[in-house]
Amino acid sequence: MGSEMIGAIGLGALLLLMVLRVPVALAMLVVGVVGFAQVISWGAAIAQLKTVPVEVLSNYSFSAVPMFILMGVLAAHSGMAGKLFHSTRVICGGWKGGLAIAAVGSCGIFSAISGSSLATASTMTRVALPEMERYGYNRGLATGALAAGGTLGIMIPPSIALLIYAILTEQSVGDMFMAGLVPGLLGLVMYALTVSVVMRVKPSLAVAGEPTPWKQKLASLSGLVPFFAVFLVMILGIYFGAFTPTEGASVGAFATLLYALAKGMRGRELWRSVQETLALSSVVFFMLVGAETLGYFISVSRISFSITDFLYGMELSPMVVVLCILLLYFVLGMFMDAIAMLVITVPVVFPIIQSLGIDPVWFGIITVLTVELGLITPPVGMNVFVIKAMAPHVGLGEIFKGVAPFIVSDFLRLALLIAFPVLTTLFLL
Repeated sequence: MGSEMIGAIGLGALLLLMVLRVPVALAMLVVGVVGFAQVISWGAAIAQLKTVPVEVLSNYSFSAVPMFILMGVLAAHSGMAGKLFHSTRVICGGWKGGLAIAAVGSCGIFSAISGSSLATASTMTRVALPEMERYGYNRGLATGALAAGGTLGIMIPPSIALLIYAILTEQSVGDMFMAGLVPGLLGLVMYALTVSVVMRVKPSLAVAGEPTPWKQKLASLSGLVPFFAVFLVMILGIYFGAFTPTEGASVGAFATLLYALAKGMRGRELWRSVQETLALSSVVFFMLVGAETLGYFISVSRISFSITDFLYGMELSPMVVVLCILLLYFVLGMFMDAIAMLVITVPVVFPIIQSLGIDPVWFGIITVLTVELGLITPPVGMNVFVIKAMAPHVGLGEIFKGVAPFIVSDFLRLALLIAFPVLTTLFLL
C-alpha cells in the first residue's frame, strides 16, 4: 500500500473517530502515531511519541497561549467586564437597540485582552443578558448579538487562533496580529450596523434605552481605560519591536493582574483564576501535541503533495482553490471547535497555499474569519451552545434565529476581505 493511500485512510479514520465523539486531541494523536508507524516503522513512531510532547511544551512561542488565557480570566473575575458593559451601555443610551449594540461593543473590546471567543461569549452573556432581558429585549436578538459578538475574540488581536496559525505556518505572530486588526474592527462596526438594520426592520424586538447626557457619556469612558491601556501596551510594543509577542502576552497578563489586585482580588479568587487558566491551557496544548504528531504523519505520507498535484491537474485558478478550501472550513465549522479545526487542517492545506503563491497572512485572516463563522452556524455553533449553557431558559432555535442576521454580516465581511486584500495588510511592517 502506498504512503498516499495510508494518508487518505488516516484522515478518514480521524473523521470517524471524531464522529464517534473521541476527543479531537486524542484522535489526532492516535492517527498520527499509528499512521506514522505504517509509513515508517513502529520504532520511529514510538520515538516520535517521546519527543513531540517535549518539543511542543518547551516551544517558547507557545508560552504566549496561557498568558493570553490568563488575561481573559483575570478580566472576567476582577469586574473589568462588568464595568466595560456599564460604560458601553451609557455611551449607547437612548439609541434604538442600544443595549444590543453595547453588548456587541463590549464583546469586541473584551476580545482585545481575551483572545478567546468562547471566553468572551460566556463572560459577556453573564454580564449583559440579564440587563437586556430586564428592558424587554427579544431573547433571540439579545442572545444572537452576544453569540456573534463573542466571535470577535478569534480575530481581534491578541487572538489565540491567529497565534496558533502563525506558529503552525511559521509566520510572524506580530504580522498576524496586525493583519487581524482591521478585519476585527470591521466586524465590530458591521455587527453594530446589523443591530441597527434589524431594529429598522422589526422595531418591536427592542426598546430605546434611557437617554444619557453627553457629560455622563464622557465620564463613562473611564470604564474602557483598563482595556485600551493593556491592549495598546501589547499591540504597540509588538508593532514597534519593544518586545516579542510572547513577551507582550506576559506584559498584558501582568498588567491585568495588577488591575485585579487593585480591585481587591485576593487568594481564593486568584487561585480559581489560575486553575481555570491551567485547565483551558491544558486542552489547547493537548490539541497542539496531537496536531504536531498528525502533521508528521501527513508529511511522510505526502498526501498534501498528492492533493496539490490533483489540483494542478484540474488547472483551477488560485482563487477558486482558495474558495474551495474556505467552503471546506465553513462545512467543518458547523461541527468542530475552531482551534481543533485549525490544527487539523492547516498542515494539509498550507502546502497547497504555498505552492500557489498565495499570501499566507491574507489566507490566514480569511481562514480564521471562516472558522469564526462556524462558531455561530448550525447545527453545532460552539458560541451558540455556550450562550445556551449560560441561559438555559432560551431555546436553541431562538438563538440561531437571532444570530442569522449576523451570519449574513460575516459573509459580507468575508467577501470584502477577499475582494480587497489591502484590508488585511494595511498595518503590516
